[in-house]
Amino acid sequence: MAAAAFLAIGSVAAVAQDKAIVVASTTSTQDSGLFDYLLPLFKDKTGIDVKVVAQGTGQALDTARRGDADVVFVHAKAQEQKFLDEGFGVKRYDVMYNDFVLIGPKSDPAGVKGTKDITAAFDAIRAKQAPFVSRGDKSGTHSAELKLWKEAGIDIDSAKGERYRDIGQGMGAALNTAGAMNAYVLSDRGTWLSFKNRGDLEIVVEGDKRLFNQYGVMLVNPEKFPTVKAEAGQSFIDYLISPEGQEAIAKYKIDGQQLFFPNASRDPS
Repeated sequence: MAAAAFLAIGSVAAVAQDKAIVVASTTSTQDSGLFDYLLPLFKDKTGIDVKVVAQGTGQALDTARRGDADVVFVHAKAQEQKFLDEGFGVKRYDVMYNDFVLIGPKSDPAGVKGTKDITAAFDAIRAKQAPFVSRGDKSGTHSAELKLWKEAGIDIDSAKGERYRDIGQGMGAALNTAGAMNAYVLSDRGTWLSFKNRGDLEIVVEGDKRLFNQYGVMLVNPEKFPTVKAEAGQSFIDYLISPEGQEAIAKYKIDGQQLFFPNASRDPS
């Protein structure tokens, strides 16, 4: 009887484990509070637990490349496409978007507040030698920042100087560092809206179309990693891109402001 009871407990544990997946995602989806809101809704519907590993996009994709995640939910399409081309992902689906914003001190030493041209703002920051904080962590936000320096005609590797602080950490840490330094920093809007330790920081540049920030989701390839929980992972993806999941994403707000805007298509990209 004892042996039978032990086997029964083991069976229940195995079933429970099958109902849990690992999602490698960005710090913005975690720090914005989206997952705290969304995952209980998903579990109520499916019974599936989701463990989130929140990292920069590059790190999240590397986690999946090691087979340590079932799903990847990130925001750097070029890196996502490379992940697919390498055979690590099955299909990519658009899920939602928001935008990046340039955060800076209210004193605005670069004189960019209220402008709309983000590359002109980056050029002014460099010209005025104003302090700038970079995540430096191969995240989607870091990739977007590097692309903007390049579009501004600036080789940031040679131009960074002492006023450019490369911290190698997530968005919350970058915002905290910018607050301590009275520096500029590129942030996703969702994390900024949920960030409480703003001090003298504020949005100084927003609205440039180059600040568009698309999020995508992919199932890690179970043919490459047999441990991937393909059925449960696909259930999570299907929920995110379903009308129900899209409505839930749209309803997530902080102080009345919507953080993410659903734009899923059931056709993979």
